Amino acid sequence: MQDQANPIVDKAVDKAKEEVAIARRPIYHLGRIGRILLIIYTVQLALFAILAGWVYVNPITAIDVAITHEFQENLAPWLQTLMSVVSYPGNSFLLPALVVLTAGAFWIVGLRLEGLVTLILSGVSLLLNGALKIIVHRPRPTASLVDVLQQAAGNSFPSGHVMAYLAFWGLLFSFCIILFQGWRWWRVALMLISAFFVILVGPSRIYLGAHWASDVLGSYLIGGVLLGVTLWIYLRLKERGVLQTEHARRRIEKYSTLRSFSQRPMVAQDGNTPLSDYTEKPFSERVE
Repeated sequence: MQDQANPIVDKAVDKAKEEVAIARRPIYHLGRIGRILLIIYTVQLALFAILAGWVYVNPITAIDVAITHEFQENLAPWLQTLMSVVSYPGNSFLLPALVVLTAGAFWIVGLRLEGLVTLILSGVSLLLNGALKIIVHRPRPTASLVDVLQQAAGNSFPSGHVMAYLAFWGLLFSFCIILFQGWRWWRVALMLISAFFVILVGPSRIYLGAHWASDVLGSYLIGGVLLGVTLWIYLRLKERGVLQTEHARRRIEKYSTLRSFSQRPMVAQDGNTPLSDYTEKPFSERVE
């Protein structure tokens, strides 16, 4: 029975590898993307430093209280359920399990570096969040100021949920953009699900009374910086072929060969005139 199951599993894995390989972007696109991301996240780091200093001096502000009141104006059961569902993975073992399963899936289909980066980023995000909470030492919202719909322990700044979601869902979204191309259903589905959680986790923490708006903003900033630095390092390692499988190496060489061929000047049938020069002439000059 086990011998019969193994070919089925192997076939499914091979099919997944083939689908991923077809959708992969050429490696030469990655360097430019990395430089753009590095500039964006450098700006975010500066903004986070300013916000963290402001929050440290002013643990409770009128603007944070006012924003939470605005969020909690509509306490409809469906909205509270939606916000609770969005926050649930971060309150349970579900998110760590997804991190491990995703890393394993990347490894199986030959994306070994991506699997390792997924694990490392989530771990570093958790440690950084804990360190920042200790440093800023900001109290959480209390029932005397807002409606606390979900109790949470520990310090408030920055939000652990937001940072964890950026480290996992944000990275997954980034991989979909950087690595793959086309409108394959699984790529679109991963991007939509990832964007859903990244966008809504912040508002959900404010709505549930677990965090202040400035906690959430700070988390998006520092979580974005961590994600950006990770992607920059990842792209550098990717260019060097770290943890690259033989199948991936052959595919990259194939793309490099095709690109080199496409950049060679084409010539007309006479074997001498570049095709670009030939076709740019007026029609009357091209006809003898």
